[in-house]
Amino acid sequence: MNRPALLCLALLSVLALAGCERVMRNMYDQPSLRPGDTSPMFEDRQASRPPPPGSVPNAIGTQAGISGGLQGQADAATRDAAERQQQLPASPGRALVLRGQERYTIYCLPCHGATGQGDGMVVRRGFPAPPSLHDGRLLGAADRHLYEVITRGQGVMYAFADRVEPADRWAIVAYLRALQTSRAMRLAELPPDMRQRIEPRLQAADKPDAPGWRVTPADEGGRP
Repeated sequence: MNRPALLCLALLSVLALAGCERVMRNMYDQPSLRPGDTSPMFEDRQASRPPPPGSVPNAIGTQAGISGGLQGQADAATRDAAERQQQLPASPGRALVLRGQERYTIYCLPCHGATGQGDGMVVRRGFPAPPSLHDGRLLGAADRHLYEVITRGQGVMYAFADRVEPADRWAIVAYLRALQTSRAMRLAELPPDMRQRIEPRLQAADKPDAPGWRVTPADEGGRP
């Protein structure tokens, strides 16, 4: 077979192979099930599966508030009210502060640390340290400023608007204020059970060879 014939045969082979792409589906054309379909893969034969235990449904965006109401999802009116809020109430209440502590532990503690000093675990591993929440500038900042920083981010801190609901942002602000207030509290003003935990360590920290006072997991899970 001469050279031109070989070249023509090779070209025809390439064209033939190109047309065989869809023979191997490679997930281009998947068999998919619609809501309400049956599936032989599961014992109850239902294609639509219930969410795993402990999972939290989430919806966000312009249609989230009117999209059928996922359980636990704030409606549009509630979200709008939280977004328009300018400051915390005079007495936020224990439930709001505890909710803020929970959200702070999830989203803020890795950078800001348990006490708000900016010494979280990722900072200890080389990430730029955020300012201490006890800095005079932040002590005097408006509640709405703290809310906006959580919402939009600032500096190397990215925005949390897509993962923290507006009401929870205010809960975090309430907890931040509790952290700031705690620095000005006297030992005698603490609850008795907390005072009993802290007093021995404060006394030990006064000794020259003492390792110093550190926040323990028990303290992080205690009262804010």
